[in-house]
Amino acid sequence: MNASSHDPGSVPAANTDEPATNGPVAGGAPSAEVTRRPVVPDVAVEDAAEPDVRESETDAERTLRFETDALPHLDQLYSAAMRMTRNPADAEDLVQEAFAKAYGSFHQFRPGTNLKAWLYRILTNTYINSYRKKQREPLQSDADGVEDWEIARAASHTGTGLRSAEVEALDRLGDSVVRDALAQLSDDFRLVVYLADVEGFAYKEIAEIMGTPIGTVMSRLHRGRGQLRTLLADHARDLGMKVGS
Repeated sequence: MNASSHDPGSVPAANTDEPATNGPVAGGAPSAEVTRRPVVPDVAVEDAAEPDVRESETDAERTLRFETDALPHLDQLYSAAMRMTRNPADAEDLVQEAFAKAYGSFHQFRPGTNLKAWLYRILTNTYINSYRKKQREPLQSDADGVEDWEIARAASHTGTGLRSAEVEALDRLGDSVVRDALAQLSDDFRLVVYLADVEGFAYKEIAEIMGTPIGTVMSRLHRGRGQLRTLLADHARDLGMKVGS
C-alpha cells in the first residue's frame, strides 16, 4: 500500500510540532496574528474580611460585648414593651425575658449587623409567644416614664409619617392623650405604628422584626395611622382645637 494512503475511517493526527506562522496561507491571503492568552477562571476574589470576634472570644468577653452593645437599648425596648403590654409590671417582665433570650443567643448575632432590629425581633417574638396569649386585661396606670411616644414629632423625620394639618394641631396634645388613643389600636396596628413612627424602622426591618411580609407591614401601617389620626383628631376637637376635616 502506498505510504501516503490511509484508512478512510481514521482521523489524521494534528501536527503539534510546527508553531503557527504569520505567513501567507493558501490563496495568498495573510493570516491574522493569533495572540493566545492564559485562561483566567471567572471567580470573584473575596475581599479580605475582618475576623469574626465570635470565633475566639471567651465567655467573659462575650458578656462584656453584650453589656457594651446591647444594654444601651434597654430603655427603648422597655418603651416598646409598655406599648405592647400596657402596664409596667408586664413590661418589665417582658424586657427581662427578652434580654435573657438575647444574652443566651448573643453568640449567633453577627457583629456589624443591625443589633437594634435583632433585639426588637426577640422582644416582639417573646410578646407574641407569651404575653399576648395570656389575653390579660391591661392594668390601668399612668405609666410614668414612658413619654417617648411623640407620634407627630417622630413622624416628621420618617418621611412617611402623619405630618398633616391635624398633626400640626395635635402637637399640642399631651402624651397621655396619645397613649390613650394608641391603646385603642389592635396589637398588630399599635406595634407597627410604634416601630415605624417612633423607632424609625424601615418597612423591611419591621417585616423582619414582626416576621411578616413587607406588604402586610405597609397595609397595617396605613390602617393603623389612619385610625390613630382619627382618634387623635377627635380628642383635639373635644379640646376645642381646630383640625382639618
